[in-house]
Amino acid sequence: MAAEVKTTCPYCGVGCGVLATVDEAGTVSVKGDPEHPSNFGRLCSKGSALAETIDLDGRILYPEIAGERSGWDEALDLVARRFSETIAEHGPDAVAFYVSGQLLTEDYYVANKLMKGFIGSANIDTNSRLCMSSSVAGHRRAFGADTVPGTYEDIELADLVILTGSNLAWCHPVIYQRLAAAKTARPNMRIVVIDPRRTMTCDIADLHLAIRPDGDVALFMGLLAHLATSPAIDQNYIGAHTEGFGEAFAAAAALDINELLERTGLPAMQIREFFRLFETTPKVVTCYSQGVNQSASGTDKVNAILNCHLATGRIGRPGMGPFSLTGQPNAMGGREVGGLANMLAAHMAIENTDDRDRVQRFWNSPVIAAKPGLKAVDMFRAVADGRIKALWIMATNPVVSMPDADSVESAIAACPFVVVSDILKETDTTRHADVLLPSLGWGEKDGTVTNSERRISRQRPFLGLPGDARADWWQLAEVGRRMGFAAAFDFDAPDAIFAEHAALSTFENNGSRDFDIGARADISGDAYDELSPFQWPQPAGTAPGVTRFFAEGGFFHPDGKARFVAVKPPATDRTSADFPFTLNTGRIRDQWHTMTRTGKSARLSAHIAEPFAEIHPRDAIETGISSAGLVEIESPHGKAIVRALVTDRQARSGVFAPMHWNDQFAAKARIDAVVAPITDPVSGQPASKNVAVAIRPFRATHYGFAVSATKPATPNAAYWALAKASGGWRLELAFGEAVEDWTAWCRAVFAIPAEVEPLGYADRQSGDLRLAFFDGEVLLAALFLAREPVAVARNWAISQLTASHGDLRKRFALVAGRPGAGRPDPGATVCSCFSVGVNQIAAAVRGGCHSVEAVGKETSAGTNCGSCRSEIGRIIDRCLAAAAE
Repeated sequence: MAAEVKTTCPYCGVGCGVLATVDEAGTVSVKGDPEHPSNFGRLCSKGSALAETIDLDGRILYPEIAGERSGWDEALDLVARRFSETIAEHGPDAVAFYVSGQLLTEDYYVANKLMKGFIGSANIDTNSRLCMSSSVAGHRRAFGADTVPGTYEDIELADLVILTGSNLAWCHPVIYQRLAAAKTARPNMRIVVIDPRRTMTCDIADLHLAIRPDGDVALFMGLLAHLATSPAIDQNYIGAHTEGFGEAFAAAAALDINELLERTGLPAMQIREFFRLFETTPKVVTCYSQGVNQSASGTDKVNAILNCHLATGRIGRPGMGPFSLTGQPNAMGGREVGGLANMLAAHMAIENTDDRDRVQRFWNSPVIAAKPGLKAVDMFRAVADGRIKALWIMATNPVVSMPDADSVESAIAACPFVVVSDILKETDTTRHADVLLPSLGWGEKDGTVTNSERRISRQRPFLGLPGDARADWWQLAEVGRRMGFAAAFDFDAPDAIFAEHAALSTFENNGSRDFDIGARADISGDAYDELSPFQWPQPAGTAPGVTRFFAEGGFFHPDGKARFVAVKPPATDRTSADFPFTLNTGRIRDQWHTMTRTGKSARLSAHIAEPFAEIHPRDAIETGISSAGLVEIESPHGKAIVRALVTDRQARSGVFAPMHWNDQFAAKARIDAVVAPITDPVSGQPASKNVAVAIRPFRATHYGFAVSATKPATPNAAYWALAKASGGWRLELAFGEAVEDWTAWCRAVFAIPAEVEPLGYADRQSGDLRLAFFDGEVLLAALFLAREPVAVARNWAISQLTASHGDLRKRFALVAGRPGAGRPDPGATVCSCFSVGVNQIAAAVRGGCHSVEAVGKETSAGTNCGSCRSEIGRIIDRCLAAAAE
């Protein structure tokens, strides 16, 4: 009988419960856990495809030293010796850990303990610095602690939901579906989206505020000034539970209407309507994410939002409050154990003498970090200038994800000693590892994660350990032992680590700190294995329950009061004559971070298969960029080449490009190489949403598209983008100059045997060329070339990799580049869950399916995760409009 394991999704901070089943043949299937309170059975497209990402292709299965296989003892001895020698010669601040929200809480805890309590430095930072640190800083300034006040249920209970800097439909799809269902049930609910782009999330919005980049501070300052003179102001709450209102109001009131209009770029009528909605709707939740956090004014943006909720007392009650949407599966867990360079474990403050003493006594450690360590951007600057001489990177890919990524790569390459713990052998970062350590992946890991609403859930293993791969906590503990700290790192299982973590949370707490899970301090064995999802806090002697903070005050500043923070609007325009456009980076629906996991799934790559940039039609005309052509994006820090997506969803003078693509999947698409290393002065978070760039067309002599049954070798081409496809791989290409022998080129790239001759077609006048290679009835590879972007029906061409080609007519149809009669082209994929294309949806509309629900019933599109429902709606609208003409 197949075994079913309850676990948690490893993607975004929603923290969805997953049921993983392994049958007798070892085949894994996944579905949403209907009992998990985060998702109630829903999964997004990425979660639904988890079983497609857990194969061992490309895995690092054994430790390596200088590229050669080694044993664990040899590798760990070397790591411990080199770190110890570096500390002895240059001091503890000469070493650093760069960790990740992909780690489990147990991994994070051991890393933080080793660095801060035993090495004695706070040089441990995390890629959560890139996504959530401005929220942390804003919470700490306002609340005295990094406390998320509310719950997911509040989003459903609210009468007004404001989504600012959040493309919820693509980045937190399950929460989006919960919100959409709530609005369907209560049509009077209002939704406001604040975003420079018209994203898919806007399709359920009653009001879209297409704000200028970094205009958020001014907008919420204007809102505070408006609220202060309206009936919505709660003087009783302000007087009893806050400090600093006068200063914050004075700063907000000094912003006149003309400056507000200029800084936000919004029409006065829209601003008035937004202010009216907030004023007259008591049950309001403001959700914010990377569009707020990833800014040089990110912390002020957070506090500007918090000011408005504090001023109205709309916080901590059902359907009310500010809500920070976490980016990663365990960014919250990392914050709980002090994974950031300026924090201590259990939400204690590194700058607080009593907290440092408390943690040191609990750990019985020889030292404790006495000052904040280097935040991510500064950490890699210190690697570059030689201050950091030994670096351990865990579960993250900074050569792709850090701003000024080319400089980060150069710094890592020059660092005297680099350790990388990962699951894949080849990433943009692992290629610079002196020691490469094989870690466990999802399905193999055993531990806990914390989601955006403070809910702790288990990730449970259901797969065997591959090769010699081991848990990250085990690697860290073994190094700690080898550095002379055996007693402190004598962990034999993750339950012991979690129990220590819980015990520290309640140690000398007495309600003085928000994070307290003392009820779990003695957990072990079966109790840990069977741990159900629960929300913190859960002090000793209490049962699990739903918790909200601050409805009746009780903040974590010494006087128990919240702080209003007087903010000021920042400079919003970084453009110049040389760099006149503003680049906004972000995520897409079906990929995750740097694609080390999602890049393995053919159906996740089917929706968007190559890097792109959204450009407004008028900007495209003025710069000579053609739709589906290639565009070069340049800043003073680097360049990227991506496909142009010309769309009026993008505002004038703005460019949007996703951050996922890397050197494993594209020629030159690491978009963070273009991003300047500008950071928020309080949080240290990079400003990845407001980057001054130039854009220009990238000229090619030939464009190409190819399909291959086997993974192609890295092609010799000016541009290429590789993606997994059903039955093999797909490849987009562009060439700066013609290749003399295309057949030989195909043999080299696609590993075509010499005895296999191509079936081909060439038109010298047009420049079109098609080559197809068959082994019997099986298609090995096909290449389509043209002087303009190739117009071949891509999904149909991909389907030929799994078709039989015994019929010569089918071979000629492939070379012709179009389906024959009776073989319809499904078109570009819209629904990844069921592989439904745009042409299939359009056909359903023409057949009478005039609603998203009807299309779903006919094609199944949009009936699983629902992430594509907005896109289906737009296709329906276009088809009906065309039919009416």
